[in-house]
Order: sequence, then structure tokens, then C-alpha cells
Amino acid sequence: MSETESRVSTHRLHDRLEVIEGLLRRRDDLLEHAAATPDGNAEALESANATLQAMLDELHPADMADVLESLPLEDRIAVWQLVKTERDGEILLEVSDSVRESLIADMDDSEILAAVEPLDADELADLVDDLPTEVLPELMASLDAQQRERVQSALSYAEDQVGALMDFEMVTIREDISLETVLRYLRRFDELPEQTDKLFVVNSENLLTGVLPLHWLLVNSPDRMVTDVMAPDVNTFRPEDDAYEVAQAFERYDLVTAPVVDDAGRLIGRIAVDAMVDLIREEGEAEALSRGGLREEEDIFASIWKSVRNRWAWLAINLITAFVASRVIGLFEHSIEKLVALAALMPIVAGIGGNSGNQTITMIVRAMALEQVGVNGLRRLWRKELGVALINGLVWGGVIGVVAWLLYGNAALGLVMTCAMTLNLLLAAFMGVGIPMLMARAGRDPALGSSVLITAMTDSGGFFIFLGLATIFLL
Repeated sequence: MSETESRVSTHRLHDRLEVIEGLLRRRDDLLEHAAATPDGNAEALESANATLQAMLDELHPADMADVLESLPLEDRIAVWQLVKTERDGEILLEVSDSVRESLIADMDDSEILAAVEPLDADELADLVDDLPTEVLPELMASLDAQQRERVQSALSYAEDQVGALMDFEMVTIREDISLETVLRYLRRFDELPEQTDKLFVVNSENLLTGVLPLHWLLVNSPDRMVTDVMAPDVNTFRPEDDAYEVAQAFERYDLVTAPVVDDAGRLIGRIAVDAMVDLIREEGEAEALSRGGLREEEDIFASIWKSVRNRWAWLAINLITAFVASRVIGLFEHSIEKLVALAALMPIVAGIGGNSGNQTITMIVRAMALEQVGVNGLRRLWRKELGVALINGLVWGGVIGVVAWLLYGNAALGLVMTCAMTLNLLLAAFMGVGIPMLMARAGRDPALGSSVLITAMTDSGGFFIFLGLATIFLL
């Protein structure tokens, strides 16, 4: 079955997952029954295993990864043991880090080596950090000199650099040959490397001189020379370049592949769009987790202890900030006793402030990720966001102020509500810009715990502003 044919839609994959879970339940029932009557269900058990095996064999490695990530640990291991050995490496590349850890833990050294040895150098580099240290010497010894050099080269770069993501499978041609010669050369390949949209043109010293897009090769006369047809102006990247910036360039210029060159301009590899798509997805997931205060991706079926370790830090911070907010309310408990309406209205002020602050932080973090703003633009951003907050505060604070006036028959209470909401939205805007900027200046991820911090500020600040104004003007 071809790669294209083995891919399934999200809807169909969900249906297949339900079927797989049903087969696993039937298999478990048969195994339980077989323990009591060993000879009674051997044929039925063999049939269930064969059906499950056939369904798993049809799935593309990426779809297989989704299935494994959607199963509890016990079922995941049962399915993993039915996967053919020659497919293990491709699937390990597709699953999340946390799930990969659980799968590798179920494999012995010989199984791990058999799974990863067929992979390309760039793919091996992606997995090396997750492999047991005792298998690494034997793995490196099994590689030829070129593969070993490529793996070591990829490992020498940080995971957020192009060198860690580039691959070495590419087609290079000389600039002093005809297109007919290029076509004859390409026919010698069984298949071209994936995502091949262009050929890389080099001279005798392996210096990149241009690229030849495949569609140019097809529409030009075979008698023409490569140097006459190629594009000399190309997007090139260095292995030390920031991978996320390169991903933005891929999106901006609609690139499929791009050459990676060293300081002298020698071609050493290429970067492909599939690596960039994976990087953008991972960055997005990491940012979403960071905003919630999670330190790393969490296997949804991980043990209780692992999940607790991943979540406790920011929950502790949140507990402290919640306690501070409660003490702010405690300062005004006599005011609340005298005017019970304050207790009903103060969550509105804090809630709207938190929502507004999260909107601001989302915009600022996104702009920083896209390098649209920096710490030097702090004052301009503050003026803009404070202006937005002022207008929103006056409009929506006025609306809730009128509602409070009509509900409680107290015009002064409505005015206090309007003022409190406006001031809290201004606070939310100020902190929404300030928190990610301070994080960036400290060398931290701007999104890290931003949602927790802005909620803490708008809760405590909102309660203090509203109850303080009420105490001054209403009591």
C-alpha cells in the first residue's frame, strides 16, 4: 500500500480508533477466558489478533502515532507489540516525546537497534536523545563513516537551530552540463528524495551557485545548459540560523526546500517544509502549554505522579496569588457587610479584567514571536493598549454601571462600577504588555505562565480598585 493510500481522514481515523479499541477489548476478554480454558479460544484469539494486525498495517506512521497517543498505556503497549519491526522507527519519529518514552521503555536493546538503524542521519539525530545510553555505542558503530559524521554534525547544533533539522538527502548537479544530461541523470534514481522541488547547482568545489526548479527543467529545451536556466538568486540558510526564523521565511516565500550552506558557501544539506511545519506546530503547542504554566508536553495517559510533577509549580504560584486576592477582599470585609451588592459585583470587575489582559498578552506574545515588536517599542505598545482599554472600559463599564444602577437602585454604585472596570482594564493592558516584555528581558519565554500572572494581577487589582472606590464613595 502506497503512502498516499495509507493516509486516512481525521473522521475515518476516529472510526478506526473505535474499532481498534473494540478489538482490544475483545482480545482482552479472549485472553481472560483462555486463562481458564486454554484450548477453548485459541482460534478466536488468533483471528482477533490477525484482524487487529491487518488494520494496524494499513495505517500511515503518522496515523499510527495518533492511535498510540489516544490509547491508555496498557492498550498502547499491546498495540505497539503488534506493529511490525520495520515500521517502528518511522512511528517513533511521529509520536510525541512523552509517548515515545513509554514505547522505548517497552523495547529491549536489540529491538531499539533494529528500529532505528534503517533511519536517515537527520532522523537518527532526532531520536538519539531519547534512546538508552547503553545502545548508543553499538548504534554508532553500525553506521558507515558518512552516516556517523552526519549524525554527529546534526547533534552538534541546538534543537532550535537549522543544523539540527536539516537533512542530507538531496540531488546536486553541475552548472556546466545540459538539461538533457540532467534528465538522464535523474532517470538513474529509483525515486527522488521527498519534497524535491528543485535541484541544487554546485561547482567543482561544491560551492552553491544556484538552483534549478524541476518545472524549469521540464519546460526548457534539453539542449540548453544548466547555467543558462538556473536561478542564481536563492534563499540560503546557515546551520546556526534560528529555526523559527527560517520557518517564517518558508511561510513568507512559499518555500518547499532550501539549501543549507556553511560560511564558505559550500552546500552541506537542505531544509524541507515538512520539518518547518513540525517546528511551527511544536512551537504553537509549547506556547499554549507555557501560557498555562505547564513545563513540558504531558502524555494524557501518563501516571498521576508524572502529571503532578508537570503541573505543581504554577499551581503553587496560583495558590499564592489567590491567597493574596483573598486577603485584599479581607481588607474590605466591613464594607462588604454594609453593602452586600459589592460581593455580587466584584467578580465581574476581576473577570473582565482577566479576559482583557489575556487578549493583550496573546497579541503581544504573537507579535514578539513574529519579531514584529521588541522591547524598544514598549512605550508605543503601552499607549496603544491603554487607549484600547480606556475606550472598552468606558463603554462596557458604562453598560454594567447602568445595569448595577437599575438592579440596586443606586446611581453612585453604578458610577463606581464604571470607574472600577475602566481602571482594571487599564491595569490589565499595562500588565499585558509589561509581563511578556519583562520575561523577554530576563531571557525567559514570554508566554511562560503569562495567563496565571495576568489573572493574578487583574483579580487582586480589580478587587482592590472596586472595593476601595466603594469604601471611599459609598460608605
